[in-house]
Amino acid sequence: MGAAFDEMGEGPQLRAAYAEIARWLAATPAAALEAKRAEAEYLFRKVGITFAVYGEGGDPERLIPFDIIPRILARAEWDRLATGLSQRVRALNAFLADCYGAQEILRAGRIPAALVRQNEQFRPEMAGFAPPGGVYTHIAGIDLVRTGPDEFHVLEDNCRTPSGVSYMLENREAMLRLFPRLFAAHRIAPVSRYPEELLATLKAAAPERAGHDPTVVILTPGHYNSAYYEHCFLADEMGVEVVEGADLCVDGDVVMMRTTAGPRRVDVIYRRIDDDYLDPEAFKPESMLGVPGLMRAYRAGNVALANAPGCGIADDKAIYPYVPEMIRFYLGEEPRLANVHTFLCERAEDRAHVLANLDKLVVKLAQGSGGYGMLIGPHATRAQREEFRARIEANPAHYIAQPTLALSTVPTLVEAGIAPRHVDLRPFVLSTRDSVRIVPGGLTRVALREGSLVVNSSQGGGTKDTWVLDDAPSAQVQSQGYVSC
Repeated sequence: MGAAFDEMGEGPQLRAAYAEIARWLAATPAAALEAKRAEAEYLFRKVGITFAVYGEGGDPERLIPFDIIPRILARAEWDRLATGLSQRVRALNAFLADCYGAQEILRAGRIPAALVRQNEQFRPEMAGFAPPGGVYTHIAGIDLVRTGPDEFHVLEDNCRTPSGVSYMLENREAMLRLFPRLFAAHRIAPVSRYPEELLATLKAAAPERAGHDPTVVILTPGHYNSAYYEHCFLADEMGVEVVEGADLCVDGDVVMMRTTAGPRRVDVIYRRIDDDYLDPEAFKPESMLGVPGLMRAYRAGNVALANAPGCGIADDKAIYPYVPEMIRFYLGEEPRLANVHTFLCERAEDRAHVLANLDKLVVKLAQGSGGYGMLIGPHATRAQREEFRARIEANPAHYIAQPTLALSTVPTLVEAGIAPRHVDLRPFVLSTRDSVRIVPGGLTRVALREGSLVVNSSQGGGTKDTWVLDDAPSAQVQSQGYVSC
């Protein structure tokens, strides 16, 4: 792994998009920055912006650390990313439709059939069924990393129930409140319309019989779920109900919501429950979180589910290396965003390379998430590497490996002052039959520990506000200087 690209730069290498941030940081005393950091923590705690981590003892409700120094992207950079993201998600939706339909890409030999048909996330219940609007992953979170001025890579695709958009929105609100003058010094593309765009996306997925104003709900597993705050936040922002499985029932293949005014028909369910727990009649019979008969109502065309069951095959890290081929196969285009080179441990040749280079590679579970079940070879102990060697040898199909990338860094306020820390970016992509919509920016996650490449909140990472600049900073505000934050 080489030296990391610093997105801000310094001296003659200072990047234009960060010019005003550099002036602000130079003019603001360390004590003032620390006071604003403490104020941000107070705001987040007061609002209750938490995530849950269970099984580790102590208080499971935690604040995700928020860094007050924004990450900056120029509009031209963002436009290139948005074009690539749209292309990628269109191909992923086409792939899902094909997998549960004619399976042309498998018959053409462009993807090994076993990777799909024997995949744990493949849902036979979806075979031969097209969801309303023909869209499978209505909300996708695509994780991007940067390694140079023009080098962006897709790290992974999240097509089931991607989380984190509430932090994107709350981070922006916090920055507006904490740093109005800094905010006014830039023309920053807004993210506040995301709930409106999400609601429009969900309504567009409704069955035709739902009419012009379909009833939308968010289905949550409940307050023990790590993203429960987000479920409630989005429901409030969209003006829809957040419900648990017990609040819904299926009557005559129609989903009904129990209300104080009597049963109300539901047309669209933005479900934040994994497939296995969605419907005890179709999946795990012991599930107490889902709705009995939901899949019957879905297949009858009486309700839409976002995202569709079975999207997990597009999340699988063993499928990920084939996304560029999907783009070529379904769209007839060359990929605009690069993948990270990936070794599939089920292949004998790849496995031999991985086992011989565990000290240089990142090893991941093919169906893992949240930074769990992962080995970062250069930072691991010999014992940890040997443990993963045994795991790979025992279940090679469960693991993939990738080179250790030098993720870009951005200035971050830490205990020692302002220091570079590694980041990734999760933009949120909304898809309907006719369009793909992406609010400019996304959730920047930052690895707060020095040298760490793990940005996940469950592993100690934090978040930043992501600013996409529409043009150069305002000359009028620049001339005022920064007396205070």
